[in-house]
Amino acid sequence: MTTLRIRAAIALVLMALAFAGAHAWRPTQHMADMRQKVDLETMFPKAFGDWTVDDRMPVQLISPDQAAVLNKIYNQTLSRTYVNRAGERIMLSVAYGGDQSDGTRAHRPEVCYPAQGFQIVSSQATRIPLGQGTLPVRQLLARQGGRIEPITYWVMVGDRVALSGTQQKLAQLSFSVRGIIPDGLLIRVSSIDANAAKAYGDQAVFVDGLARALRPADRSLVVGTGG
Repeated sequence: MTTLRIRAAIALVLMALAFAGAHAWRPTQHMADMRQKVDLETMFPKAFGDWTVDDRMPVQLISPDQAAVLNKIYNQTLSRTYVNRAGERIMLSVAYGGDQSDGTRAHRPEVCYPAQGFQIVSSQATRIPLGQGTLPVRQLLARQGGRIEPITYWVMVGDRVALSGTQQKLAQLSFSVRGIIPDGLLIRVSSIDANAAKAYGDQAVFVDGLARALRPADRSLVVGTGG
């Protein structure tokens, strides 16, 4: 057998092994089937601490084309506006997907907001106080004309926080090697406020209060196990 034929045979064997390996490692069990069914309406309380849902002020609707994209990625979405006794309002948007694999990973605000005409003025990763620990989040500042919207959001893959696409992929792979397809959440809080520093502080307090109000069974799904 010539050297060329030997190399070709080796290449075919390696390709076959790679295919077999990929098939063997392909996850088959959905994390969503391993726990109680997720219902965003009941998972997130309508009142906690000084906050209550203001049904008169719904969250701004997204465009039909963006809605179509989100419907392909997520099984459930939830949008609410909360108000406190001082009249301050914070918008909460949550999207749940039962399959956080490559084709259905979370659609981040950095994509959604510009698609609706917003400019992302700034973006930074940070941590906010949460219980006995901290929660990794990303803070954006979006602007559309005279509307200035500070945003705090984070993405959950299973029970892990993933702020970047790379972190999402690594979290996904960590479950895949165990044969599990993780579910996930994108949680976003925002407010209309030209004072971004104050808005981020208010949002941090809101998120901490929300996390404390969650049922223990839901807490790890929403904020992970580190907070």
